[in-house]
Amino acid sequence: MTSIDTTARDDASGSADAAASAGAARPAEALGRVTAELARALGAQQVVTDRQRLRTYECDGLAQYKVVPGLVVLARDADDVALAVRACARHRVPFVARGSGTGLSGGALPQAEGVLIVMSQMRQIREIDAADQRAVVDPGVINLALTRETTPDGYYFAPDPSSQSVCSIGGNVAENSGGAHCLKYGFTTNHVTGLNLVTPSGEHVEIGGKAPDPPGYDLLGALVGSEGTLGIVTEVTVRLTRLPQKVETVLAGFRSTDDAGAATSAIIAAGVIPAAIEMMDALSIEAAEKAVACGYPEGAGAVLVVELDGAAADVAGELAEVLRHCEANGSFETRLAADDVERALIWKGRKSAFAAVGRISPDYIVQDGVIPRTALPHVLRQISELSAERGVRVANVFHAGDGNLHPLVLFDDAEEGAAERAEEVAGGILELCIANGGSITGEHGVGSDKAKYMPKMFTEEDLDTMQAVRCAFDPENISNPGKVFPTPRLCGERPGRRQGAHPLQEAGLAEVF
Repeated sequence: MTSIDTTARDDASGSADAAASAGAARPAEALGRVTAELARALGAQQVVTDRQRLRTYECDGLAQYKVVPGLVVLARDADDVALAVRACARHRVPFVARGSGTGLSGGALPQAEGVLIVMSQMRQIREIDAADQRAVVDPGVINLALTRETTPDGYYFAPDPSSQSVCSIGGNVAENSGGAHCLKYGFTTNHVTGLNLVTPSGEHVEIGGKAPDPPGYDLLGALVGSEGTLGIVTEVTVRLTRLPQKVETVLAGFRSTDDAGAATSAIIAAGVIPAAIEMMDALSIEAAEKAVACGYPEGAGAVLVVELDGAAADVAGELAEVLRHCEANGSFETRLAADDVERALIWKGRKSAFAAVGRISPDYIVQDGVIPRTALPHVLRQISELSAERGVRVANVFHAGDGNLHPLVLFDDAEEGAAERAEEVAGGILELCIANGGSITGEHGVGSDKAKYMPKMFTEEDLDTMQAVRCAFDPENISNPGKVFPTPRLCGERPGRRQGAHPLQEAGLAEVF
């Protein structure tokens, strides 16, 4: 079902004079008007203007990019979000939505003369409908909190990013997050059946609901993974997954990533689809051992974490196949978790990998790309060659089952030129992904970090078509501007090849890559 609240539209259209005058106002003046309006409407507790407090929100999980927001609004409900967005729309002030701030692509990077709408206080689980296998939640609900709440009823929320203990479901929707178990269960988009959205004009819109596969255009598909460029999600209806009858977790040690990759391909080729197949190389294992003492096989050049779940009889047969293919491809040690405690310890090393590299490097870049699974050995060798050539260490940890790479590029920012070399290696890895038939992102999004690589994947015509969708939702380009696309398309301009400099480039508001 799709419904629209016209109250917000009337409110916005009734302020045409204000919008017209705001169009001529300088950004600082327009922001000042928005600040005054929201301070009156929401009060000092929800409107942050102090410079030191604003710095708390200057970046998300990608700390290489930092911008102090012009204003922060601490939203408590959907009406607060709509109020803030309508004020921004009236004065043509850009806004950015933020959840837990754990994103790794700069997707929640603020605007210096814009409004950051923070929804971390919107954490209510509004309904658990076990009979229909649905839950309705606020965007600030923590991913793992929903699973904990639904486990007593025999269900859980399947998407499980490594940051699931702190990341919010609204952020998962924005980036279309996956996690270790996406091989079998899919990404966030496969588990969302309805959304409530505040559009860039401030309207409340309801899209979908509890019923599967609504007729008409797939607006849910467009919104999930849109990185906040089409509006702000204020409520999510998600699909709940039945807890499996049996779970088996295997840890297998290999001498090399080639051997571990060959085992992964053999397992999939045998018709076994595990819930997860995760791989870590020697450098990431070293970091995990120093951080959490996970006790992985000594001397391993790579480990696989393979998890199987489902009916007990099916899991037993699949486990035999996994152990056989691991042994046939050079595994020198395999361990089967005897209980939940051992299972948690096996996963602890993998789940801690991103943060753990801080034990072996003062700075690092978390990258995210995708390649065909069969290209893993070749691409990993290419990454190793690139690492040696540039003198930059790379720790590899990834979802081996679906080819989603998360290379961790290590450097010391105190060393002159080290950050630049690390950025070059991180970019080179993305180019390797593209060259091998993959993509520049699997689940972290494009955000601010990867926008310049979009033209390497798509033609100008492709990018124009994508941005036409954005213009349909956000003709004023105020909803998370500057993300995803390297050069914004002005809504209303003719699509296709452009002559001369882009107007926003001439105004100093965009960079052409």
